[in-house]
Amino acid sequence: MEFLPISWRLQGKVALLAGGGEVALRKGRLLHRSGAVVNVVAPQVCDELRAIVAQSGGACIDRAFASTDLDGAALVICATDDRSTNADIASQAQQRGLPVNVVDDPSLGDFIFPAIVDRSPVLISISSSGASPVLARKLRAQLESSLPARWGRLADLMARFRQPLKEKLDNIGARRLFWEQTLDSPVVEKVLAGKDSEAEAMLAAAIESADAASLSRGEVYLVGAGPGDPDLLTFRALRLLQKADVVLYDRLVGKGIVDLARRDAELVYVGKARDKHALPQDNINELLVHYAKQGKKVCRLKGGDPFIFGRGGEEIDLIVAEGIDFQVVPGITAASGCASYAGIPLTHRDHAQSVRFVTGHRKDGSVDLDWEHLVGEHETVVFYMGLVGLREICSQLIAHGRAGDTPIALVSRGTTNLQEVITGTLNQLPDDIEGREIHAPTLIIVGSVVSLHPKFNWFKP
Repeated sequence: MEFLPISWRLQGKVALLAGGGEVALRKGRLLHRSGAVVNVVAPQVCDELRAIVAQSGGACIDRAFASTDLDGAALVICATDDRSTNADIASQAQQRGLPVNVVDDPSLGDFIFPAIVDRSPVLISISSSGASPVLARKLRAQLESSLPARWGRLADLMARFRQPLKEKLDNIGARRLFWEQTLDSPVVEKVLAGKDSEAEAMLAAAIESADAASLSRGEVYLVGAGPGDPDLLTFRALRLLQKADVVLYDRLVGKGIVDLARRDAELVYVGKARDKHALPQDNINELLVHYAKQGKKVCRLKGGDPFIFGRGGEEIDLIVAEGIDFQVVPGITAASGCASYAGIPLTHRDHAQSVRFVTGHRKDGSVDLDWEHLVGEHETVVFYMGLVGLREICSQLIAHGRAGDTPIALVSRGTTNLQEVITGTLNQLPDDIEGREIHAPTLIIVGSVVSLHPKFNWFKP
């Protein structure tokens, strides 16, 4: 993150704007809307900008910039059509410790102006950190078309009821949950439909009946985070993740997904690597109960799907025994996600009529599987967590009747920008990767569908 987005109160503060043309006018309009006193210094100033300056209570200085123009300013905007002039003004302002924006040249300044969606008091800013203002404007246009104009009225309504709710509920967590429930209630539709009085009556009644005990009841969300790409999260997964007070996650959950949690949420790493557990499974189960009994909403993020080799059933056992409310959100399992991103259809009329998911190692670390039922010529077999046992997997499949030239794929860090797909055959792949550094998590796909990878491979990170 190159720039820190902040909301800056400028009412009554002096903003010095160097430049009097069209570019300066755009900044002047924005400064005036924020309540700033706008001073403009330029040999020539357009009429509309002069009017804005007068309305803001500022002054037009009809000459070239002088260092004394910085006196009393809270911030400086350089919007002349000369880069050297902008650079000189910026340098002098920075020597005084004044924040500076240089229009169309972010490298010379301290801050930039984002594209803004204004639903006052709700403001949404979009910035490309100066890399592509056109992209920021495009995103703004999309948000403008999708956000109702009356969102600001909803924010005003909620602001009026903040103090009554605080008097009713002294627990901040209960108040936050109340507002979350309100935003999922008919109150919102009443406001958006222009029925403010009805919305106000409904909100007042909801506050009157609000119960701290029920709002403070803990709950566990067992959420499938998918195989890696944050775009593969479900809407429900994202909503519960952003609702959680505590988030427990492991090494199979990418940073991009963890970053979607609320900024004030407590993040607890419970990562497990093969034979190297940060926390034993029993301790993870107990942690879920521990936080939930404190009245917190706890999100347990699981790579892939929690009920497919995710030990989700083990974690739910204790939660059920303790009488704690819970929800389970399925995720895109690694087999489906990685195969899709590798261009390998798990079933295909000409190659495989069924697919089987198995785990590549058991609790004791062995690879003890029902091999006789894994060698069907027209079936795809997907091995989770099988990298360490790859050689044994290949040899056992061959020993039980699978042809040595059967195609096999090893997918490393699937669906992410670091994805690597290594293909070969059962009798060659273990030797091909000998000595190579292969990064977990990995997935192994066996079957003739793998031969379609070169043709169907669309994802090229």
